Order: sequence, then C-alpha cells, then structure tokens
Amino acid sequence: MDFRLTEEQEALRESVRDFARDVVAPVIAEHYERHTFPYEVIRQMGKMGLFGLPFPEDYGGMGGDYFALCLALEELARVDSSVAITLEAAVSLGAMPIYRFGTEEQKRKWLPKLLSGEALAGFGLTEPGFGSDAGGTQTRAVLDEATNEWVINGSKAFITNSGTDITVLVTVTAVTGTRPDGSKELSTIIVPSGTPGFTVAPGYSKVGWNASDTHELTFDDCRVPAENLLGEQGRGFAQFLRILDEGRIAIAALAVGLAQGCVDESVKYARERHAFGQPIGNYQAIQFKIADMEMKAHTARLAYYDAAARMTAGEPFKRQAAIAKLHASTVAVDNAREATQIHGGYGFMNEYPVARFWRDSKILEIGEGTSEVQRMIIARDLGM
Repeated sequence: MDFRLTEEQEALRESVRDFARDVVAPVIAEHYERHTFPYEVIRQMGKMGLFGLPFPEDYGGMGGDYFALCLALEELARVDSSVAITLEAAVSLGAMPIYRFGTEEQKRKWLPKLLSGEALAGFGLTEPGFGSDAGGTQTRAVLDEATNEWVINGSKAFITNSGTDITVLVTVTAVTGTRPDGSKELSTIIVPSGTPGFTVAPGYSKVGWNASDTHELTFDDCRVPAENLLGEQGRGFAQFLRILDEGRIAIAALAVGLAQGCVDESVKYARERHAFGQPIGNYQAIQFKIADMEMKAHTARLAYYDAAARMTAGEPFKRQAAIAKLHASTVAVDNAREATQIHGGYGFMNEYPVARFWRDSKILEIGEGTSEVQRMIIARDLGM
C-alpha cells in the first residue's frame, strides 16, 4: 500500500500549512488567552473552501473526500487545536449528518451555508448525565399531531460550535418512542438557532480548546416542524454511530497534528536553548526524547491514513477508526508531556505553543468516544 500523497493532496497540505503558519499562528495565542472565537480566521478558512472539502460541488462543496479533510485538520492542529476542532466539528458533526441523512430539501436549504463557512452547525448528542452511554438519552421529542410539530424537552452538554454568532442549527438526538422490545427509540431532529424554547448557556470555562465554542443547551417545549426530522424516525442511534465512526478518523488526524506540532516546537527549541555551553539538542537525552516523539507521530499518522483509505474505498473501517483514534490521542498526550518537559519552565508559560498543546491534548482521549470506548469497539470487532 502506497501512503505517498498525490500532487493534489500535497498541494492542499502545503496551502493549509502556510495558512496555519501565516494566518493562525500570529493571532491564536491572544484568542486563546481571552477565550474568544477567531471569526476572522474562520472566514478565511471558508474562502479557502476547507469547510466544503469532502462534499460534492452540487451543494457548494469542493468535490474532495474525507482524507482531504483529515490532511487539512492535521496541518491546522500542528499550530492550534481550537481552530482545527472548529473545522472538524463543523464538517463531521455539523454538515455531515445533513449530507448523509437529510432530504434533498434539507440539503439544499442548509448545506450551501455550512460548506461555505458562512455558517456553523452543532451536533447535540452528549447530555449532562450521559456521555459514553448514549443509550441513556433523556431528551425527548413528542410529535404534536395537531400542529405537526416536534416538541422537544431536555438538555445537551459540551456541544461544539453551538453558540457562535454564525451558528444556524443544532441537530439533536432525542427519544421519540419505545421499541417493541422496550428499548428507547432515538431519532435526530434539526433545531434552528433562535427557535423559541432553545437556550444556549454561557460558554464553559475549559482547560483547553479555549478559542473554540462549547456550550450546554436546553430545550423547554421547543417546537420545530415535523419535516425537521433528520433521516428515518427511530434510526437516530444508527445514524450517530456512523457519524462518530467517521469523526474518529478526523479526530485522529487532529491528534497527529498536535503530536507533530510538539515535535516541531521541540526541535526548534532544542536548537535555540543552550545549557552547559551548547544547544540542548546536542545531548542524547533530548535527542532520544524527540526521536521517540517523531516515531509516535509517524505511526499514528499511518493509522489514520489506513482508516481513511478504507473509508473512502467503501470498505469496513470501524475497527481501524477506533485504533487510529485511540493511538493518535494517546500519542498526542505523550508528545505534549514530553514537549513541555523539553521546554522546562518555558513549557509552563502560555506564551509558548507547547503550553497550549499540553492543555489541548487531554480532551482528545475523551471527545468523540473515550479511549475506553475505543477499546470496547476494537474488542467487540474482534468477536469478544
């Protein structure tokens, strides 16, 4: 199997790398420190076509594939994860459910805005009392036949891109009935921003991803038209599992970017920082740390390349996506810790990128399926 990039893929990677270095890097530290959303960066990403990368041109996309998105995410995350997760969530969790499961009318209505980067969308799955156990969903939606509207009550937690000035909708999972075996029937419903009864709480005070947008959402007799049902009623569980499988590859790519960014910054610092009369990069202890970091980033990259290749080829990829996400997130945490150690006291200062990397890395072992969930998926796919 040849993992070398095509000329087109290499050109995309280089253009995003240049953008991250020239546009994102100079401004992101201030946004991170102030916990502000980088609207000017997002607008430029939209003009580059990054939000439309894996979508057909018919809907305003770039006609690429999911691997192209992953390449862009890796390069962005080499500089900053807040910007990278904004793109990842906007595509994988915001626009992709509508593209995968929406009616033609829903696609025509929402996708052009989302794929241009003019608007963002969120995906409301996790709830305050239920994270990995999505089957424990408490949010409910009842169809009012008199008005032909869904009436939604409940809450969602940790929802990315749900409260920006350009957020236009959130797709939520809700219990819409009971199956013959007594289990919950889950469905997904589009809730436009500004709908009465839909409240976006103030942003969280987070450890990392401080320049990304994350909120708790509440729904209090929130009414939306019956046609806002996304996909088939009762197929919500299967739908979000497909979305999460794909998203894990994207998160793996983001994690690889962070891991590689740790290598980049450590090599740079090891050349500049002197101790005992010479650059610290001359010492074998530092060389071996950085060599191990590069090895880990490289192998994690191969894992997400493999998962993405299987996905784009239409082959089963659930296990490979879980492996890629599990390995890459572990590597990101490991590399962030080592990069901080190499930087010494400066690694604990927010003015250095590795401080951001350290704070941003841990969530990669939690979001879009914890490391424990990934191990469950792998074991089950092995027949256990």
